[in-house]
Parts: sequence; structure tokens; C-alpha cells
Amino acid sequence: MDIVKHNKSAWDSYVEKQDRWTIPVKDEELKNVRNGKWGIVLTPNKPVPKNWFPALNGLKVLGLASGGGQQGPILATLGADVTIFDNSEKQLQQDKIVSEKFNLDIKTVQGDMKDLAVFADNSFDLIFNPCSIVFVDNVLPVWRECFRVLKPGGVLMTGLINPIALQLDEESLKLIYKQPFSDLHSLSKEALEALKNENEPLVFGHSLTDQIGGQLDAGFALTAMFEDNWDVENIRDNFFPSFIGTRAVKPII
Repeated sequence: MDIVKHNKSAWDSYVEKQDRWTIPVKDEELKNVRNGKWGIVLTPNKPVPKNWFPALNGLKVLGLASGGGQQGPILATLGADVTIFDNSEKQLQQDKIVSEKFNLDIKTVQGDMKDLAVFADNSFDLIFNPCSIVFVDNVLPVWRECFRVLKPGGVLMTGLINPIALQLDEESLKLIYKQPFSDLHSLSKEALEALKNENEPLVFGHSLTDQIGGQLDAGFALTAMFEDNWDVENIRDNFFPSFIGTRAVKPII
């Protein structure tokens, strides 16, 4: 099965359904940004700490799998030179609409986040990757590509999901799936076909070894992290935070 093609179609349809993560920032939000009031998320709720960011004016930023017109326009309004890379053309269109409306000059590129060959080595100062690695079957190439396209001293901010959050039954919280969870291999044939028929994105739960250890193995130095909960009512929140935000740096050698 072509996972990239399926998830591209699924996220295109999410834009049509006006999913929470496809709705661009409003005029009032960007007005607040210009007045110094802003925040963006890697995970569902908690804004990324401001001290995680370098000075943004003129900074070359890659919004990785960050289409939807949410984070990119805010960073561009703050003076960053923003490129948004996403698998979904309709998600990228949301950034184009906001960019044209407010003359933000956001560049958009469509593609698979595991392959950033369109970008040269040492191209960016910051990669902002909101929680999206759950939509790729192998996260390790993502970290290697991020390391390659970042300049020495560049920063990778990414949203992760605790793998156990995907291994539990959503109602009983009974542990029913082995790690790593995968829609392709963990679900019954009938459940998987239902997801395909409903054009839902396919999800993959990566181990912490691959999510955090993979960043370290790629050459990054982890400098900070936080945990977060879901953006809708979820029984898991009563027991553990399902999301993790990490900040990593490409060392200057």
C-alpha cells in the first residue's frame, strides 16, 4: 500500500471537512502577533516556550509537515523566512491563502517528510515539526533528513506521541496492541478497511527509542522537552500525558 499517497488524500479531505488542524489563523490572531502576543504549538495544547526560539527576524525556518496556515503565518509575521513542507496540497493551500492575504511571502513545497532532497544541506536555522510523525511508517529517515538540512547550531522542534497512548483501548484503557502500534499491522483487516474507506489518515506509533533515541543517533543534542495532553476530552489525560515536545540542536563542530 502507498502510505504517502493515502495520507495525502486523507489530509486533503480533512481540509474539506474543516478539521481543527486545517483551519488557518484569523486576522485578529495575526494582529495580536504584530502586537507581541503570540504562541504556537507542537502538541495539542501547550504553547512552545518562547525561550526555545532563536531570534526570529530573518531566521530561515522550515515548517515540516506543518501545512494548514497555522504556525507558518505566525512565524512569518514575526519576521522569519518561512518555507512550509507538507504532504497535502490542500493544507499547503491554506498557507498560500494567508500568505497572499497578508503579503507574508511564505514558500510552500509538497512532498514526503522522509525525503527532503529538494533542500540542500545546511539550508535552515530552525525546523518546526508539529506532531505529525505518527503519519509516517519509519521516523528514522525524518531525523536524518532534518539533521542534514539544518545549519550547524540549527534547532529542531518536534511533537511526539507517547507510544503507549496508541496501544490502549480508548474506552477501557486495556493494553491491547503491541509496540509499535501500526494501523497497517495492529488492526483487524475489517478495521483497516473501514479506515481506508472513510479516508482516514493511517497512524503509526513509534517507540521512544526511535522518537528520542533516533534524534540522538542522527547527531542531535536534546536540549529541552515538555509533556502535553489531548485537545479534546480524552480518558488518557486522567492517567498520563500522551504528547511530548522536544527541542534538539545540531552541534557546531
